[in-house]
Amino acid sequence: MTTNLWMPPRQLTDQGQERRVGIEIEFNGLSLTDAIALVAEHIGGTVEHTGRYDARITNDPAGDWRVEIDFGLLKELGRRERGTEHWGEALEDTIEQLLLMVSEPLVPVEIITPPLPLTRIAEVESLIAALRTAGARGTHDHPLHAFGLQLNPELPSLETPMIVSYFKAFLLLHDWLWQRSAVDWTRRLTFFADPFATDYLRQVIDPCYWPAQDQLIDDYLAANPTRNRALDLLPLFAHLDAERVKQVVTDERVSARPTFHYRLPNSDIDNPQWGLFVPWNDWVIVERLAGERLQLDGLGQQLAVWLDRGADANDHAYHQALTTWLTPQHL
Repeated sequence: MTTNLWMPPRQLTDQGQERRVGIEIEFNGLSLTDAIALVAEHIGGTVEHTGRYDARITNDPAGDWRVEIDFGLLKELGRRERGTEHWGEALEDTIEQLLLMVSEPLVPVEIITPPLPLTRIAEVESLIAALRTAGARGTHDHPLHAFGLQLNPELPSLETPMIVSYFKAFLLLHDWLWQRSAVDWTRRLTFFADPFATDYLRQVIDPCYWPAQDQLIDDYLAANPTRNRALDLLPLFAHLDAERVKQVVTDERVSARPTFHYRLPNSDIDNPQWGLFVPWNDWVIVERLAGERLQLDGLGQQLAVWLDRGADANDHAYHQALTTWLTPQHL
């Protein structure tokens, strides 16, 4: 198994700038204080506490890093001065500490990078190794750990055919990615990365499906008015057409940005055989397929036939074709 971080076929945007990717890592086993200190030391940054349960680390030319307990209510309380509510400072402190105690075994510490140039993602790999050495624990450490590693890769172009080609490639590879990711059962139960409905899948993989931007967004919103997808396109569509998205989705967690939001991978941070290279290299396979129009059309036709037959386990034509494409030249 290679531990190298692959580079995608297109490393520049259509403006000639190096592409970027944001990375989100969830874990526990380290206190928030220790995690903040480790990240600050790793990147040579300066810590600015934005609350009792979140901080940003500045002085990185790519932007601020964030380290926080991934619990919205606790973060909100941690940004208030105690004693500002009518029930008094002592009771407020007690409530806050109870929330922290109850949530600590289940709620992860999360590190959120700024959009990093592709040539800097090895820094995240070394950060994961440092966190592991310091005692960070991941998805498989506890039955209730629904922890993930999420990727936010910037697209080479925001032209609609580019978006559609990447989306088709992801859908065609979804089952393969799911098996590769070995998605933890806790994350399946907590609705982090549900697959797309079969009818919508068939619509998008059709070789004739190359819609204009408005139709692409409308079709997506009609079938997926939720962040809960393995590949969440809401941030991208909010960047392209915020008002169109807001008419359907009111979730304040949707943050507009020119990226996909790949939510499928576990965070297996305590496993020495795992690292950023595992989910990242799988994503690069998606990008490689996205650049091959004939393969997108052919595999789309074969997957549609398989679905039409009720996904008959005895009909392996699609899977054989995909396996043939997934030869060493692409892996």
